[in-house]
Amino acid sequence: MCTHHRCFSRRHFLLAGAATGLLAACGQSSTTGSGALVPVEIDRGTSCALDGMLLADYPGPKAQIHYDGMAEPDFFCDTVEMFSIYLSPEQIRKVRAIYVQDMGKASWDEPVGHWIEARDAWYVHGSSRRGAMGPTMASFAAQEEAQKFATEFGGTLVRFADVKPDMVVLDGGALHDHRM
Repeated sequence: MCTHHRCFSRRHFLLAGAATGLLAACGQSSTTGSGALVPVEIDRGTSCALDGMLLADYPGPKAQIHYDGMAEPDFFCDTVEMFSIYLSPEQIRKVRAIYVQDMGKASWDEPVGHWIEARDAWYVHGSSRRGAMGPTMASFAAQEEAQKFATEFGGTLVRFADVKPDMVVLDGGALHDHRM
């Protein structure tokens, strides 16, 4: 049973969250005047569709999926999360576009901008660099940049179509930590 004060506070929290989401969406259209999709930039309040984490608080490449019939994209604080959702057999919504950040241009620690079409990107799987959820797949527009990253941090280059569900398990690496 909740007290009046607790219910009142919860309602204000939920209303504030909804208002923040609406304000964040103001002026950020995911389509151009011609109807072509464009990536939407994240800000300090942009949260992950999967776990609610604030994207700007974590390192590594981010992702966004634009679904048919939705005005705004779903954001992901990590490319592994995006792939996990996209490759899930339960995923039945029609995907109009997917964008990831080009880590050849964006800062790893504070990635902003540099959105590229995910299906055209090169990915580095198995590197030592960590993203928001632990092991991540670094995304690049150019194969040369991806190879340079793999040479420095390890990992193998893969294309979007070659990413398989077992490559994007959302355990944050915990299942492979034998120190426990």
